[in-house]
Amino acid sequence: MTAQDSKPFLYVVVCAAGVAVDVGRLIAAAQERGWEVGVFATPVAMGGFFDTAAVEARTGRPIRSAWRTPGDPRPFPPPDAVIVAPATFNTINKWASGTADTLALGTLCEAYGLGVPTVVLPCVGDALAAHPAYRASTARLREMGVRFGEPYSGAAQEDGGRPEFGWTKALDLLQERDQEQEQEQT
Repeated sequence: MTAQDSKPFLYVVVCAAGVAVDVGRLIAAAQERGWEVGVFATPVAMGGFFDTAAVEARTGRPIRSAWRTPGDPRPFPPPDAVIVAPATFNTINKWASGTADTLALGTLCEAYGLGVPTVVLPCVGDALAAHPAYRASTARLREMGVRFGEPYSGAAQEDGGRPEFGWTKALDLLQERDQEQEQEQT
């Protein structure tokens, strides 16, 4: 838990996928479970993939998408956990390779070095998920201790609808990790 807040601080990293429109569901669920939330978004995600004004109103904080300049204060405290949702093919592959060419990716790369628990909800179509680079990237991230929720391809179901994206599953995975650590300590 951060020193400044009485609640743990969660970074939510949002990538450019259609389901990002509902990221407010994750934020609301996290707040209901006692988290303070700060949102990072890829630059493409900021281009209309979700309601940025609603997210800022919900969190009471600006969305971070661009690097701050030297001397600017840090708008968020250090994270107690990170959730990447939705996580795209591009972000997963760049993150696993250590590429930090956006603030969102730099934050993810740094979280590993800080030992921050991280959960990912992939949103990757089946054709992209079949690519060898993606399979290698998810394996590498798992070796780094990143926990993955069920992959979401967004493919239409037989009835023409789309499955629900598992927003709260990410919070469940963080809770399971905490419970496992408590059991190890006893």
